[in-house]
Amino acid sequence: MTPRMSRRGFLGVLGGAAAVAGLSACGAVGLDTPAGQTGETLTSAVPLPAPYTVPLPIPAVARPTGTLDGADLYEITQRAADVEILPGRRTAIWGYDGTFPGPTFETRSGRPVVVRHTNRLPVPTVAHLHGGHTPADSDGWPLDLVLPVGDSSNWAHSHNGTTMTGDLAAGVREHRYPMTQRAATLWYHDHRMDFTGPAVYRGLAGMHIVRDDAEDALGLPHGDRELPLVICDRAFDADAALSYPSLDRTLRTVPGVEDHWMPGVLGDVVLVNGAPWPVHDVDAARYRLRILNAANARRFVLALTVPGGPDMPFTQIGSDGGLLAAPQRLDSIAMAPGERFDVVVDFSAVPVGTEVTLVNTLGTGSTADVLRFRVVRTARDDSRVPDRLADDVTPLVPGPVMREFSFSRGAVGGTRGWTINDRSFDPNVSLADVPLGQVETWRFRTDVHHPVHVHLDQFQVLARDGRPPRPADAGWKDTVDVLPAEIVDVAVRFTQYAGRYVFHCHNLEHEDMAMMATIRTV
Repeated sequence: MTPRMSRRGFLGVLGGAAAVAGLSACGAVGLDTPAGQTGETLTSAVPLPAPYTVPLPIPAVARPTGTLDGADLYEITQRAADVEILPGRRTAIWGYDGTFPGPTFETRSGRPVVVRHTNRLPVPTVAHLHGGHTPADSDGWPLDLVLPVGDSSNWAHSHNGTTMTGDLAAGVREHRYPMTQRAATLWYHDHRMDFTGPAVYRGLAGMHIVRDDAEDALGLPHGDRELPLVICDRAFDADAALSYPSLDRTLRTVPGVEDHWMPGVLGDVVLVNGAPWPVHDVDAARYRLRILNAANARRFVLALTVPGGPDMPFTQIGSDGGLLAAPQRLDSIAMAPGERFDVVVDFSAVPVGTEVTLVNTLGTGSTADVLRFRVVRTARDDSRVPDRLADDVTPLVPGPVMREFSFSRGAVGGTRGWTINDRSFDPNVSLADVPLGQVETWRFRTDVHHPVHVHLDQFQVLARDGRPPRPADAGWKDTVDVLPAEIVDVAVRFTQYAGRYVFHCHNLEHEDMAMMATIRTV
């Protein structure tokens, strides 16, 4: 294991953006940090299975249990469970309905939904629909805790020396999602202030797919040829328990991680839908892959390798906020935590019997492997990828308002952590009051990698360091990967719902250590 660095020592290593840029080949944090990452690696202490021996699981689809006030009602229980992640071993998780990932929601644009969460875990939780166009009281405000069922403890939360409380719910909370948004690949996860990282790491995450009639009519791959792929990394103790370096392993009082992992927690086992380096049999046909990076801190650069041949391309059809205007070819996919890519892969381009491997070119050793597809049979394929996908990706034209936000290390109470504009998260202070309907330019500056996520509405990437955005920035985004010492401009427009929201770094260790800010839509 790499020698540990003190919290203060780590945060003093790189004094400015120039130093960060100079060390970017070393991961922009320290000499032992994996290249292209902001984080430190946990090494598993349990024997690990060989890659591509475990079948790819497909998460169950959530079903409505009835209706409530004209909306489809779903009921989810957050609870502990022992599940098989590593073959032949049991691992304790916290899961939605006791599974990891949680069940996949499939809802319709324009059809409202109520999700009733019951908390049977030993700590409070907060459910956030990431990418959801949601009223503020259902967004997952970090202090709107759902207390454990039957728990009468005083959960008033101390943050930076100040005791704060939000809207506390006794055991159950109903989230109302109007679904007034376009079809898209969303996801849901825990969002409790200061404890998001370990809660998600223990399993509190799942996918939420919004569908609509316009997308259904395109003829894209569907049914068994549409695969949700929740990709993350984890490490395991000698007894196969999930290994995470929380200061308080009970997750009850003291937030944060041990000093060495303040940059971010990286695991050495890549999981897809909760299985280590799985394998999946496919037809020689087109498949739609809805890919989510649900890691705490790890960035992935994904490619499709073919033995003895060139890599297969991805046809990207959608991003965080739904379909692109037109499909585009990507030879690889760079994904930061929180980002989604909706792609089509044509397995008829290779002979039956070919093994196509999804690899992580940023990884080394065990983290270079991700998922293998075995092309096992010929099959009829009536799917297509039309030249035009969507007509509602008109570029936003920002007005004169520009707001600048700097993401960097800084003071958090009496110690050091991660800040926005040199401020740690304060739920009572808004960094931006934004009129609904107003298009603004927001400029994000960074020291190291920071995937920036904005709640309520998607945005559009305008520029990177004054140059055009990358092809993978296309479409409607709610999370953008801002590289070390980079400046990214985005056009934001909030609509429909006035209230209090947040934006933050989606490196969850950074978020927990105060790299989050309050905004108000007015």
